[in-house]
Amino acid sequence: MQQVILRVPGSCGELLQGSIDDQNFLISCPINLYTEVKAHFIDSEKKIIINKNNSSTENTYKTEIAVKKLLNHYNFKQKAIKIRINSQLISGIGMASSTADISAAAAAVMLLLKNKVDFKLLKKICLDLEPTDSVFLEGIRFFDHLNGKKDYLLTAFPPEIDILIFKEKGTVDSLSFNQSKQLNLLNKDKEEKIKKSFKLIKSGFKENDYYLLGRGTTLSSLAHQKILYKKDLNKLLQIIQKNNKIYGINIAHSGTMIGVLAAKNLRTEKILNEIKEKTELEHLKRVKIISGGIERRVNNGTHAWRQIN
Repeated sequence: MQQVILRVPGSCGELLQGSIDDQNFLISCPINLYTEVKAHFIDSEKKIIINKNNSSTENTYKTEIAVKKLLNHYNFKQKAIKIRINSQLISGIGMASSTADISAAAAAVMLLLKNKVDFKLLKKICLDLEPTDSVFLEGIRFFDHLNGKKDYLLTAFPPEIDILIFKEKGTVDSLSFNQSKQLNLLNKDKEEKIKKSFKLIKSGFKENDYYLLGRGTTLSSLAHQKILYKKDLNKLLQIIQKNNKIYGINIAHSGTMIGVLAAKNLRTEKILNEIKEKTELEHLKRVKIISGGIERRVNNGTHAWRQIN
């Protein structure tokens, strides 16, 4: 049986999100948590069968639409396709779970049908469905999440930074958030801060200076408070600012996550206890920043993953 196994990373919100000169964009923050997809042909009257594990019903619905678009594009009328989705990502908090599900499933089907991934088509399918993160694309990128008009690589080498992931209560519908009529005006109001944040982040990547990077992501997080307020953000900043092994914070700009960007040798017991005592934030996990992109399971008995460019 021909089977394709892929995985796409999730994101700890964004390093930056906003607009500059009327160009909306984000810089995703890919992390080492994944959506894994297995896809193969089957004999069935139903063309698409999706089984899910820890993937939301809404994500599964969008994934099915994406696969239907793909089958129609290729005019595929032969065997049915079975897809199994297994995700480590939480929906509705800013982990790019829907982008990871959709892109992984669609890419797996492309490989089954054509033995290659058409990234231009994949990007179009994702953007036709919803505002899209860049986690399925190589590296860390400047990405127009609404229309895909601007997309370029900022760095192929992710910073060696750990992130302590926290979340507030509740979830956010990113589609509704990005369709808000006020959003363009609110983004315009914070544009000067976004320009400064972007400059700091680019310098942080170029100079391999994690403190510069953290200043940029923190500035973006604070500038976003007038758009999607996080009530424990300032308390969290007060707790972490005295620790020289913490570089800054980042947030999910259309979600409830907050990330603490930290050195790999940071000892966390004391600081986690203080955050628990002084805020209502829930600590989820410690992860690391990685490169975005689609990885395929190598079928050689090693269980290794190889990136698809």
